Amino acid sequence: MKKLNLILVLSLIFTTTIFAQKTFTLTSKDLGGEITKIQEFNGFGCSGENQSPELSWKNAPEGTKSFAITMYDPDAPTGSGFWHWIVVDIPENVNELVTNAGTKSNLIPKGAIQSITDYGIKGFGGPCPPEGHGFHQYIITVYALKTDKLGTNENTNPAVVGFNLWNQTLAKASIVAYYKR
Repeated sequence: MKKLNLILVLSLIFTTTIFAQKTFTLTSKDLGGEITKIQEFNGFGCSGENQSPELSWKNAPEGTKSFAITMYDPDAPTGSGFWHWIVVDIPENVNELVTNAGTKSNLIPKGAIQSITDYGIKGFGGPCPPEGHGFHQYIITVYALKTDKLGTNENTNPAVVGFNLWNQTLAKASIVAYYKR
């Protein structure tokens, strides 16, 4: 009986290892479960450093021709959430954005476009939830796209970028971090 159990366990481990799929994954060396003053916006009553976090991704699906990154706060008291960061046309051979790439144009990959956010700026605009409003969730998503160019530009509003992303996405992976003031 012990021998049969051992064979079953080994078979299960073997088949799980052989048939396990590698999933599209987003990670960050800068973020844990919460945003810090380093990422917090500097303006609108906030006094953070407004540095975009380091982001890296792996296991993009076959057919990926470019990537996009968004950061969205669905808890903003606007009726439609708040878009904090939009980067499109990240070349398919790139799998990381370094810390502060969203605010230092020389750190963003060549060819990538940072569109306007709901702050009305191009590039990263960190969290700045209203004081006393409780925790807001910030959803940072990487999209694997089936096109090398999304067809938007730095002045394209977040809703139009989102529509184009929806039409071109092969896969997406997200990190959720929280912040309150």
